[in-house]
Amino acid sequence: MTGGLGATYLLPDLPIETAEDFVAAGGGEGLEAARRLGPEAVVDEVLASGLRGRGGAGFSTGVKWRSVRTAGGGRHFAVANGAEGEPATFKDRMLMRRDPYRVIEGLAIAALAVGASDAFCATKRKYTAEVAALRRAALELSAIGMLGDLNVTIVEGPDEYLFGEEKALLEVIEGRDPLPTLLPPWQRGLFATVQLGWEADVAAGSAGQSNPTLVNNVETLASAAHILANGATWFRSMGTSESPGTVIVTVVGDVMRSRVLEVELGTPLAAVLDTCGGPRPGRHFVAAFSGVSNAVLPAAKFDVLLTYEDMEAVGSGLGAAGFAVYDDATDMASIAREFSRFLAVESCGQCPACKDGSMTITDRLLAIEEGGARDDDLAEIEARLRTVTDANRCYLGTEEQIVVSSLLREFPEAFVARMEGTAGPLRPVLVPLVVDIADDGTVVYDERHARKQPDWTYR
Repeated sequence: MTGGLGATYLLPDLPIETAEDFVAAGGGEGLEAARRLGPEAVVDEVLASGLRGRGGAGFSTGVKWRSVRTAGGGRHFAVANGAEGEPATFKDRMLMRRDPYRVIEGLAIAALAVGASDAFCATKRKYTAEVAALRRAALELSAIGMLGDLNVTIVEGPDEYLFGEEKALLEVIEGRDPLPTLLPPWQRGLFATVQLGWEADVAAGSAGQSNPTLVNNVETLASAAHILANGATWFRSMGTSESPGTVIVTVVGDVMRSRVLEVELGTPLAAVLDTCGGPRPGRHFVAAFSGVSNAVLPAAKFDVLLTYEDMEAVGSGLGAAGFAVYDDATDMASIAREFSRFLAVESCGQCPACKDGSMTITDRLLAIEEGGARDDDLAEIEARLRTVTDANRCYLGTEEQIVVSSLLREFPEAFVARMEGTAGPLRPVLVPLVVDIADDGTVVYDERHARKQPDWTYR
């Protein structure tokens, strides 16, 4: 079965603003079903649905829930990750604005499945509309008794990209900076007393309590609520066998109209771009990026189906389904420098190979872009790309390696033209960090990030 543009259930046409309206729209049915089934059967149902994490990795949600459920060593916690910071994405904020109640319901189902009595929903402090919506939903659902004894806390965090990394997100919930730790949340969760020692592979249960913690993206949790309400077979009636269900897609960049829309997995990217009005007049598409986590997708491959397996087959990835699309007026060497700079700035500095490597790569790309490159600049970039992932605590160094390498591989002529001085005038580019997308498709980008420094201060 292939996807289409018509099947939607996550994004209501209008925001749901009261618990009464939520219940009238079928809200709470998933949580009721989960309580009837019990934790083990809930995990089985999510496994049978084939739901994969919508935060970027695409990992099996059911497998993740079972691993946390069966992990020992103290209390269990459940966390909803709404710290959306991936460039070109706006889908989590749209979901939290339109149906925050379903996010909280999904979080309650996840808590039941893994045996958690306390749950947290974390988003950025600056997302004021989303924070207000989540607080309202949690308070109202608790007031009508839907959440039972579950304690749900809304956490407001910083603007740093790494806040969205699940280990760093737990650090923020505990009141610290978003610095990724060594062990994953199922081994060392919230408020754990496990002694880490000096080795990354120290046994999680060697001392203290590991407090296994489940962290899921808010879209994943909302999908789980619908699955429990309607069944795994219903969910698998959409999408493909390996990528069932729907996904919320963001499209920004050189399109006539930026959009956030829900589509079945298996929908061609080209069909989604058609709904955005196609390229600007007199231009043609050259490339697209699914955030900064995957390799560039050349326009010749825009007929790819939006599934985890199909995107991987063409050498890229679906990620969080946020696409920045560029046309022939954009210099790919400038894109490489800007994306590299974003990652260099957002790298936390705990791993020198990542911080120093990404900064060096950015400096050398800037020299190429400005026409002042030396003969050894490309060689230095390639050498740093090989080592930027050494001893990393998170995926950021890998993102640097993947996205810059892919641009060098797919668009070598752009870099050669800059180095030889034969390229045309530069068109200013910004990393596509989305502040807001209006109903008419107008997108506002975070222009302030261009002034952000590698120590996370602003000049």
